Amino acid sequence: MESVFEATVTRTDEGSVVVMSGTVNRAAKQDLETAYEEAAANPGRVLMDFRGVDYINSTGIAVIVGVLAMARAEDREVGAFGLTEHYREVFNITRLSDFMTIYDDETAAVAAG
Repeated sequence: MESVFEATVTRTDEGSVVVMSGTVNRAAKQDLETAYEEAAANPGRVLMDFRGVDYINSTGIAVIVGVLAMARAEDREVGAFGLTEHYREVFNITRLSDFMTIYDDETAAVAAG
């Protein structure tokens, strides 16, 4: 059973982190876009924390593409961490990783800022 998607935003010295949990699918679209907009209100880059995400389906990939398009329109840097090996591979195959930097963990993501 898919779990309900939630996203919260925390601010850092270099930007914001969108902390996600649950399933990224069509139902997550509004919450993820709202969280991104909140994060983007803060100057700097946006990091997406996938540690709490248990499943991403094909419509979820499309939702993430939409968020990356919003970031690209603003010329905003986006990074991600907390992806499982499976989803790192999916992000490479779908070329999402061409539009965001994938970090091994939070420490690497924050240090790169």
